[in-house]
Amino acid sequence: MSTTVEALRLAILPFEYGTRVSIGDESDPRAYIRLAAELRRDIANGRLQPGKPTPSITTLSQQYGHARQTCAKALRMLVDEGLLIRYPGLGYYVAGTPRPDSPASNAGETDAP
Repeated sequence: MSTTVEALRLAILPFEYGTRVSIGDESDPRAYIRLAAELRRDIANGRLQPGKPTPSITTLSQQYGHARQTCAKALRMLVDEGLLIRYPGLGYYVAGTPRPDSPASNAGETDAP
């Protein structure tokens, strides 16, 4: 193998295939990972409380300057982790014990007399 080909191979693959690289969520180049980390931190700090809604996909998109699909992927990731619950037509809510005034607490109930 020539030196040029070897140099290109090393430039493209700076580490061996299969090697795990530890990257913190905040420094990850993927925007949805960084957004999910930010929302995870807000949940841990209590800024997003259990049973309360998260900001909408549109609000997150405008606030962080990401595409709507990126924001939706970050929210889906947190649903998969069990931190959020998705209620179709209502949005995403922080998992936990909802308060009585939250729409999430009435999701399965009807107003039967």
